[in-house]
Amino acid sequence: MDKQIVEIDMADVGHGNPAWIAALEAGKVLYFPDFGSYGKAGFAPQKEELALFREDIRDPKIRNISLSADGDLKGVVGDDATKALAAGMIGRFRAEAEALVGNLVPRYGEHLRRGATSFRPSVVQNRVQSWRADDRRMHVDAFPSRPNRGERLLRIFTNVNQEGAPRVWRVGEPFEDVAKRFLPRVKPYVRWQARVLDALGVTKSLRSEYDHLMLQLHDAMKADLDYQKNAPQVTFGFPPGCAWVCFSDQASHAVMSGQYMMEHTLQLSPMQQYDKQASPLAILTRLRGHALV
Repeated sequence: MDKQIVEIDMADVGHGNPAWIAALEAGKVLYFPDFGSYGKAGFAPQKEELALFREDIRDPKIRNISLSADGDLKGVVGDDATKALAAGMIGRFRAEAEALVGNLVPRYGEHLRRGATSFRPSVVQNRVQSWRADDRRMHVDAFPSRPNRGERLLRIFTNVNQEGAPRVWRVGEPFEDVAKRFLPRVKPYVRWQARVLDALGVTKSLRSEYDHLMLQLHDAMKADLDYQKNAPQVTFGFPPGCAWVCFSDQASHAVMSGQYMMEHTLQLSPMQQYDKQASPLAILTRLRGHALV
């Protein structure tokens, strides 16, 4: 398996290296070890924001504290001042994450659509979840209720743990290898079933064949315990102060341990990539031999 994590010095980011762009669009993880300490760029919590670094800051009914693209905050337990502090911290990270992406892949530019930004104060390894929801199992991101018809999920992460604990990931094999391995197992797409789910409001829009295949791949990967153990993979601890970037709908990954992370999601049409043939939509369309959306 080719190297799936590519290390980049923040001082070199603005130079537009085509090799980094190709790596990102091939599903690799770009790793910036000095993100939190690089001059005016990067991100680090301010002194007053450290009051937010406790597990009970999160509403237990909400998975993560998040700030929507429209500025709506949810998931924070506390008074208005606490909520304003959290919104400010998350908003600052969002700005720095978007600046990093703007320097890294400038052609995406105005084509990016802003998603939610989250602060994740929980201890990963203590979560009790169903096997489908357990992100400690390797997977590619796909969402049952939110069909996206091939739109990419570009995610920027930073470890803000103040006690030195890494955010430990497993990163797996390339997406096309995953698809070739699991596509023979997937259930066929049934359009009338997708229409029923849409009519009942189970999905926010009509689930395309692409969305169906991505969900099937997500579930098949997580359900296969032999694959989880023996698939080609590397385990990597992202230290505090670093950032990492990937297309999470393409990079096979699992989150094994850690506490206190921030994440920002940007969405991109696959037609706006540098290499339009590298997206999961293009790969699955080629493997299936017909249009999927």
